[in-house]
Amino acid sequence: MSLQVLSYTHIQEAAEFILKQIPSEPEVGLILGSGLGVLADLVEEPVTIAYESIPHFPQSTVEGHAGELLIGTIKGRTVVLMKGRFHMYEGYGPEMTAFPVRVMKAIGVKQLLVTNAAGGINMSYEAGDLMLISDHLNMTGQNPLTGANDDKLGVRFPDMSEAYSHRLRTIAKEVGARHNFTFQEGVYAGLLGPNYETPAEIRMLRALGADAVGMSTVSEVIVARHAGIEVLGISCISNMAAGILDQPLSHAEVMETAEKVKGQFLQLVLDIIPAMAE
Repeated sequence: MSLQVLSYTHIQEAAEFILKQIPSEPEVGLILGSGLGVLADLVEEPVTIAYESIPHFPQSTVEGHAGELLIGTIKGRTVVLMKGRFHMYEGYGPEMTAFPVRVMKAIGVKQLLVTNAAGGINMSYEAGDLMLISDHLNMTGQNPLTGANDDKLGVRFPDMSEAYSHRLRTIAKEVGARHNFTFQEGVYAGLLGPNYETPAEIRMLRALGADAVGMSTVSEVIVARHAGIEVLGISCISNMAAGILDQPLSHAEVMETAEKVKGQFLQLVLDIIPAMAE
């Protein structure tokens, strides 16, 4: 079933359904993490399409992830925004979690801004920090490109030496400087979930070079790069990871931190999006 959904025909059917409902092709794709969907409120003249109405689209089942695609403009740039994403811990294979990225490419997207809520591993981080993702560790044990490769979607062996665009990170830092804001910058470790990591796992990830950890993003970025989409990733450090503070972890804490940082997050992203054009 997963290989069938990933077929070029299914991607085109979903793309054609969306294109019939929008006035122009989007340039930038946005995937919003837990609690960060507030950015959707700033999309001008949006066309809202429920995931359930799009052919072959999966459904989001997690609190903080609405199930809607919005197409409109932000600061003059046409964007397509996923208000809610898909995770492998919901039961989807990696190719399904990244299926919307394939559809974004098919409707015109050239650049992708992907955000997530992540646990801080780097001991210098604090809850509420925003981290530019410089690289990732795929610790899920799965890959969305497994199986037969369709050359219409990308090459068999895509290069990942710059999975997260240096150019876009530079733009984000310049925008941050104008707001007197300094981003953290580091490596994101993507795990399968849905349980939070153990303290021993966090110590392992720190030894491997990870600065933050979460349960999303890596499959989406692998597929984006396979498709030739330029990627900017931002993690909201929603809590410190297991074993760093003497307290349990909860999704409620993740949502609470996202609520606190949303004002700063919105200001930065609103200025980053129009500057992303090549």
